[in-house]
Amino acid sequence: MSPSSRYFRLKEDVRAGYWYLGEPLREQEQELEDIREFTSGRSVRGVGRLMLSVREPGRQRDFNMAGVGMTPVVHGRVAAIFAEHAPDDVQLIPVHLKGHPDDYQVLVATKTVQCIDDKASSEVEFWLPEDARPDKLGQYRNVVDMRIDPTKVGKTKVFRTWGWTVALIVSEDIKVAMERAKVTGAKFEEV
Repeated sequence: MSPSSRYFRLKEDVRAGYWYLGEPLREQEQELEDIREFTSGRSVRGVGRLMLSVREPGRQRDFNMAGVGMTPVVHGRVAAIFAEHAPDDVQLIPVHLKGHPDDYQVLVATKTVQCIDDKASSEVEFWLPEDARPDKLGQYRNVVDMRIDPTKVGKTKVFRTWGWTVALIVSEDIKVAMERAKVTGAKFEEV
């Protein structure tokens, strides 16, 4: 992938219809210790098969952000796109979606890249000592109209941004593949 490649923040398109998923649970319906472990930008160990329920019924989507932790959950055909285009950048964890026989998987971006362009982004705020959050000190507190420096990405095609892991970033070829497959529930914002 060349440094001039384009990248996009992958978000849930709520205009695709109401259908909201709850928090991922362990198969015995046990809550996870950290609801953000799937969005931390690193591999997840020892979770096994997960369970999800539909919190608000509606039109089923191929791409979803589940629960408060905003865990990416994808239909099996979307998982196949990520497995084909970015096998070294993702972890796919099987999930049983209650009441739905379709294959769904949690999509984990296993890499974090320090590439946010502070000057090109509209606004950035950092956690400061007076915020009394030593665990977040120096990380981004808010990023508006995020832009990245693609020269810092290397060959990574799916990643979380360092210090602002709420952003799930994909390369243009993954965006194009998802659009060709007519994936529902996904929207892209160029970064």
